[in-house]
Amino acid sequence: MQMTGHEHVSALHKAMAQAGHALEAGLAHEAEELLRGALTAGSPSLPKQTGLLGVQDFEVRGMLATAWRMQGKYRHSGLLLSLTLAAAESATGPSSLTVAWLCNEWGVLGKYTGDFDSARRRYLRALKIYETAFGPDHDTVAMVCHNLGGLAHARGDAQDGEPWAARSVQIRTRLHGPDHVLTALDTAAWAALLEGCGRLEEAEHRLRQALTVFQSAFGPDSYDVAVTLHNLAAIQHRRGELDVAVSSYCDALNLKEHLLGTDHPDLAPTLVNLAAAKEAQGDLSRSRALYARVVELLHHKVHATHPTLNAARRALDRPALRRG
Repeated sequence: MQMTGHEHVSALHKAMAQAGHALEAGLAHEAEELLRGALTAGSPSLPKQTGLLGVQDFEVRGMLATAWRMQGKYRHSGLLLSLTLAAAESATGPSSLTVAWLCNEWGVLGKYTGDFDSARRRYLRALKIYETAFGPDHDTVAMVCHNLGGLAHARGDAQDGEPWAARSVQIRTRLHGPDHVLTALDTAAWAALLEGCGRLEEAEHRLRQALTVFQSAFGPDSYDVAVTLHNLAAIQHRRGELDVAVSSYCDALNLKEHLLGTDHPDLAPTLVNLAAAKEAQGDLSRSRALYARVVELLHHKVHATHPTLNAARRALDRPALRRG
């Protein structure tokens, strides 16, 4: 028996709430099951109607794309976002909050796949919509500023990203105070850019602030703890503290593997940094194996110009590593 419109909206609300909690906990597979079940119970095709039912259907599809992105299913995620954004623009208008949210989600995916220029355009489009709707000091504005900073970090342009990240921290601190989880998330992202700008002491201070909040809020075995450990290792690496950096990279990698599995593309940043540190220590065979693992993880999932993939390929071409 087919659901009525009100029943479908209620089912989507429930599925979205449960899936949202699952995504926050890093349980992407569980979120996928909830969202696919809700969509199967309603209309299997992209909705054409306007109004509440259409908006909810767009958002549940966007969440499903997020779940796929978190699992490393980048192509699936991108195809679904492309179809959903086009339908949302037609149904809700090009400047709706739904369109802004979908643009932001597609920007996040672009950061991971290396589609950096498109990601920046989508983030800036989302930012303009949110600033028009809510003003300059709102959580959604801080979120997109955070993401613009993260995108610049991914493409290796810390100088461009640092002001975006600083703005996100300023907004979150005004709204929530310095010890809130959202402030800590933005602070950790800012610290990664400060490290890229050479401001190592400030970066380490900010990271340790954020790590204390994450461990208190999420416990010692969370994704945000893993990323923060990686970023602390990068600072140690940059200072030439190779033994300490290798140990910290290994801690971050082990935690990521525990949380994400051993074949997730988000392992690559830690693997490539660990490989570089092992190379600097003279352990060339271990370094070569780590770089090769990065290529295996990424080469079918990201753009050919992705900087992490290219860094691993260039390293494997170095004569010393070929002989090591």
